[in-house]
Amino acid sequence: MSSTQNTFPSREAHRVWLSTQAALPQGFRVGTTRFEFLPNEAPKPSKMTLTLIALDKPTPDFAAVFTKNAFPGAPVIVGRSRLAEPALGSIIINNKISNVCAPGGVAASEAVCSATAALLGLAPTEVLPCSTGVIGWSLPVEAMLPALPAVKTALAAGSVLPAAEGIVTTDLYPKIRAASLGGGRIVGIAKGAGMIEPNLATMLVYVLTDLAVPRAELRAMLSRVSGETFNRISVDSDTSTSDTVVLVSSGLVPCPDLAAFEAALRGVCADLAEDVVRNGEGIRHVLRVRVSAAPDTTIACALGKAIVNAPLFKCAMAGNDPNVGRLVQAIGKYVGATGLDLDLSKLRARIGGQEIFAEGAFRLNYEKEAALVAHLKAAELYTSKPGADGTFAPPVDFPPHERCVEIEVELGTGSAEATVFGGDLTHEYVSENADYRS
Repeated sequence: MSSTQNTFPSREAHRVWLSTQAALPQGFRVGTTRFEFLPNEAPKPSKMTLTLIALDKPTPDFAAVFTKNAFPGAPVIVGRSRLAEPALGSIIINNKISNVCAPGGVAASEAVCSATAALLGLAPTEVLPCSTGVIGWSLPVEAMLPALPAVKTALAAGSVLPAAEGIVTTDLYPKIRAASLGGGRIVGIAKGAGMIEPNLATMLVYVLTDLAVPRAELRAMLSRVSGETFNRISVDSDTSTSDTVVLVSSGLVPCPDLAAFEAALRGVCADLAEDVVRNGEGIRHVLRVRVSAAPDTTIACALGKAIVNAPLFKCAMAGNDPNVGRLVQAIGKYVGATGLDLDLSKLRARIGGQEIFAEGAFRLNYEKEAALVAHLKAAELYTSKPGADGTFAPPVDFPPHERCVEIEVELGTGSAEATVFGGDLTHEYVSENADYRS
């Protein structure tokens, strides 16, 4: 999605780059605190981070989009109601527990909002709650409330990095993207690694700007941009109960051009969406699938999702095995299952620029197979190795590069196109999710 591809030789180099992106827009402060608690549903202590994003002054100009999962978390239920409120003054975020379908979940979220509001001199309805983590466990309100004064004390302007670090769960590293426009800034942070197929992923995104964009325009823009970015990624095809994307303007800098603002917002969100996939649980290859010459954008996007969610194809990518039959199988499965009247005789498919299928037949030879293997290996983020205990874990906590496995599918039946990002399916993904609660 980004026009540039960064490379990072070390964690330190990546952190230096993050710091260049992290300057907060005017009118915002962030802070975090971490504490230990005993979950009601588990016998051993856990650690939770509270992250607070606070405006210097409440703003009417805020927008949010939420998960389409039919079992939304309590913070999503509360968050949807906040959209009707006249102003927003802060966002309080906790990790470790997502507060989904837990007894008294909405009341628990509201209690945290009320306590946060009292500390900041806000109305409770001016605080937006967000939670991420284990589904089904109840929010430890009795442990969270005493920690709130510490997170208020930690509030500082300057860098969004503490918040980017505070919201993570299984993420390997924080994610920050930024853009500048007309003397103002747009800065976004994201959390998300697994349970990712946004309709909206367990994905949380916060985009902050000091550029003055009115409420109605801000909400229309976020809806359009989310559909073109966050809703075109998938790590594992599972739609989280907690997906939330929030866009807030402090309104302190005049916006010179609303169209230019939307373009900059789209760039920030597109890069964050790709970052979420690259930092997906166990991801060793990011798959960029461009479907072109499609009858409409909906079909192009759905076909791209079908490819990146195909388990056998994902496994082949994990093994650097250009088993292109699995790609064509996934395409045929989608078209057949949906009953689309598509003339597949015009379909062409390429991986890494190598044409592998055209006019109803594979186009393969030894040289292409070697080139495909080289392309997959060049896109690999790290090499899979089991640890001493036999389990697999990613050996890096930074993205060494931003390369992708490039997959192109040209349908030849229209002029619409869409680009979808996904990942492979690895030992590390299975290990992470087999032991997620432990």
